[in-house]
Amino acid sequence: MARTSVSVKNKRRIAIGFLVIAVLMLLLIFRVAWIQVVQADELTEKAIQQQTSDIPIAAKRGIIYDRNGKELATSLTCYSLWVRPAQLAENLDEEKINKLADDLSAIVEMKPNKIKERLTKKQALVKVAKELEKTQADKIRELGISGLELSEDTKRHYPLGNFASQLLGSVTDDGTGRTGIELEYDQYLSGVAGRWVKNTDVTGNQLVDGSEEYHEAQNGLNVVLSIDEAIQYYAEKALEEGMEKTGADRIMCLVMDPETGEILASAITPGFDPNNATEPDDKEEAKKFEKLSEKDQTNYLFKLWRNPVVSDTYEPGSTFKLITSSSALEEGAITTTDTFNCNTKINVAGVTLHCWSTRDHGTQTIKQAIANSCNPVHAQVAAKLGKENFYKYLDLYGITSKTGVDYPGETSSITYALEDVGPVELATIGYGQSISVTPIQLLTAVCSIGNDGVLLQPHYIKALTDENGKVVKKYDKTEVRRVISSDTAKEMREMMEYAVTDGGAGGAKLAGYRVGGKTGTANKVEDGKYGKNYYSSFIGMAPMDDPKVAILVVVDSPKGSYYGSLVACPIAKSILTDTLRYMNVEPQYTDEEKAMMESKYTTVPNIVGHEYSEAAGILAGKNLNCKSPEGAGENYIVSAQYPAAGTKVKVGSDVYAYNK
Repeated sequence: MARTSVSVKNKRRIAIGFLVIAVLMLLLIFRVAWIQVVQADELTEKAIQQQTSDIPIAAKRGIIYDRNGKELATSLTCYSLWVRPAQLAENLDEEKINKLADDLSAIVEMKPNKIKERLTKKQALVKVAKELEKTQADKIRELGISGLELSEDTKRHYPLGNFASQLLGSVTDDGTGRTGIELEYDQYLSGVAGRWVKNTDVTGNQLVDGSEEYHEAQNGLNVVLSIDEAIQYYAEKALEEGMEKTGADRIMCLVMDPETGEILASAITPGFDPNNATEPDDKEEAKKFEKLSEKDQTNYLFKLWRNPVVSDTYEPGSTFKLITSSSALEEGAITTTDTFNCNTKINVAGVTLHCWSTRDHGTQTIKQAIANSCNPVHAQVAAKLGKENFYKYLDLYGITSKTGVDYPGETSSITYALEDVGPVELATIGYGQSISVTPIQLLTAVCSIGNDGVLLQPHYIKALTDENGKVVKKYDKTEVRRVISSDTAKEMREMMEYAVTDGGAGGAKLAGYRVGGKTGTANKVEDGKYGKNYYSSFIGMAPMDDPKVAILVVVDSPKGSYYGSLVACPIAKSILTDTLRYMNVEPQYTDEEKAMMESKYTTVPNIVGHEYSEAAGILAGKNLNCKSPEGAGENYIVSAQYPAAGTKVKVGSDVYAYNK
């Protein structure tokens, strides 16, 4: 009986044990099925990742050249440091890893704790540092640490530093175009990255039977600009000198070929160094920048990177009178022999509008009114033209639309809707107020006067080339439309030249060259109303018988003198002097200019009865300096002069303009 009792207990135990084993086996089978079926794809992917080394191979970003092949932006070879934490842990204990972090910190200029964090990361392959120089890479190799790897990479480099910075723009940390040409042509410049894929064990050693794939990077295309490095240099040099003399907030300059629409120079000061685009180039500005909040720093940088010749608008002032006059002549609303009267003001719909000058210009032709920059006359011309016709020509000149320039962030002009234009608005637009344009819009429009009345689309790019220099795409000139007849364009060129030879734009006169142009002085709109600061400008071209170069200089908020004739003309003259000589445009001297050059003497012109700013321009055209008595300022009509008109004096002499 006892033997039977034990047997039953054993049977129960066996049954329970079998049941437990059966349940465990069932769970195991279920788990295996779950892994093999449900999680198969996920685990296969993880296995492949652990057994695969996938190192990116950066494509070399295309070079940006000037029109003559000068490198303005290029890519240099650099190195990236990678670590395989698992392989590193096999060979080094924690103490040695700490020492390695310290050693690497001294080489790559990173904090040791950040480096250690990457050295011990639970990941197959980790990037520790990038953009390392060859000397840094060599020092890392000398450490002889298994688990550290170096890959060849590229970084953007601007060999001329703070040169054409707003134009060229810059790239982000990952090499993507951020602003400027770098952004506009990023899809062509960036190329296609390659990859090196191979099967490895957990420590990163390549498997004997593993596969290997090498996908070569496709380098980006090169961009050839229409910019001429020499002309850009002349512009930037003149702008820097202008900043010192005027104390302006900034100065903008565009130089174009009126026959092709190619932009030869595009300069703004202050600029920045695109090699270090996230900090101001100026040391004093850098100190101020450090104290700003993160939000204010961002706003500061966006303003610094911005290209205002394309992205900002301003009231053009009297330079816009060229648009008004040419439109009226073309439409037949006026003729070159019509006369107009100016007694310093004009009443329009019950509103009194004043001339910039306090002297009575009297009876004038349109040619004289342009030379005198007379507001009342151009208000009358706008009225004769009528708002419908005026807006028709604004459309034709491209003032009411974007130019389509190949550059990011182009802004539209700010104009009244046609139905909102009354007599007063029409009058003020006629002399360049109550309308805001971009610098590139205005210069493009005026270039059509130099191009026999045909408007061209402005462009910064001449061609795209491959790494062998073969042209992939060429950008030719694009005719938009005819704006005015060649006869009207010729008449306007004569008037522009007269404004320089006999008018207030004499500061741009250049011996041996027929220079034409127009000055502008306009109050800046600040907080919705006209403030105390000005835009002082000059727009012109040369030589006027066959224009090869057109120029616009805009001085933003000069301190002291603010008339375009005193502030912008000297800057434009400096740029034109260097540019015309560089372009091998032969000077053709008049008999008067030859005599002056031979004798070093010139004749003092009559400046009595002129506003001081006009007098300064007239004297500048004779290579003489205008001086006002101490404390007299510059807002007065000259009542007397010394030396007297007709006196022979040395070139460069001072002529004193008295107000009483």
